[in-house]
Amino acid sequence: MKFSKYHALANDYLVLDPQDWGEQPSLPLIQALCRRHTGAGSDGVLYGPLPSTQADFQVRIFNPDGSLAEVSGNGLRIFTRYLWDQGRIRSQKVSIETGGRIIYAQIEPAGGEVRLEMGRASFWSADIPMTGAPRQVLDERLEVGGRSLRFCAVSLGNPHCVILGEAPTPELAQALGPLIERHPWFPRRTNVQFLEVIDRRTLRIEIWERGAGYTLASGSSSCAAACAAHCLGLAGDDLTVRMPGGELRVQIGGDYTVTLTGPATPVYQGELSAAFFSALAPGFSGG
Repeated sequence: MKFSKYHALANDYLVLDPQDWGEQPSLPLIQALCRRHTGAGSDGVLYGPLPSTQADFQVRIFNPDGSLAEVSGNGLRIFTRYLWDQGRIRSQKVSIETGGRIIYAQIEPAGGEVRLEMGRASFWSADIPMTGAPRQVLDERLEVGGRSLRFCAVSLGNPHCVILGEAPTPELAQALGPLIERHPWFPRRTNVQFLEVIDRRTLRIEIWERGAGYTLASGSSSCAAACAAHCLGLAGDDLTVRMPGGELRVQIGGDYTVTLTGPATPVYQGELSAAFFSALAPGFSGG
């Protein structure tokens, strides 16, 4: 059973094409595929292209723990690049359905960059979702790990908690990220970004991803951090977001429609061995 591996700023995904797989991979199979030492190793799985009545294509995005992710900026750039590499798209612009949201993608083949129209960001508590009174979740306080943290909550079709005023380090993200991800205020869990505003045009973040853990880069996380910084008056509307894996460009419209631009790079194509499947369970064939 074939797969393709791509990365977007060291945030890597496996693309499983229904032409090769036939049926959606099971949760145990996704978990096994994503393991770094005994599987192909990745930050998630993209299952598609699938038919859509609302867009050119549909894709399902899975975290390494097997949970379904509504949106992934890096995953969608990778998926667009995969469609282009496979000759599935003839024009440079394509619409993709994911998690009930329509994303428009435009590829620049010469440089390998993909531009995504991510839709409108929301700070409204019900959109994230977040418990408590209906409100815009801006510069509130969250008690976790014995600390009182300032944060904003943002939805881009998936939930984000942007932590303010803490110097972002890998150690901080790995210590507090899992506690914030599963905090009872976030009934569907949340992605977490630790934000530093370098100047009006430049941000730096460390990331803990829901269902994936510590992550070197994230497209939707970059957008969430940029929207929070802009809404609080800390940054402009055309931003470079720096992460351990590299940089992404985020542009914010007047109604908080967000555009994300960055690279997507093929790594290799492979074929899973019979031994991989038999290690999961005797007679296991991939379903």
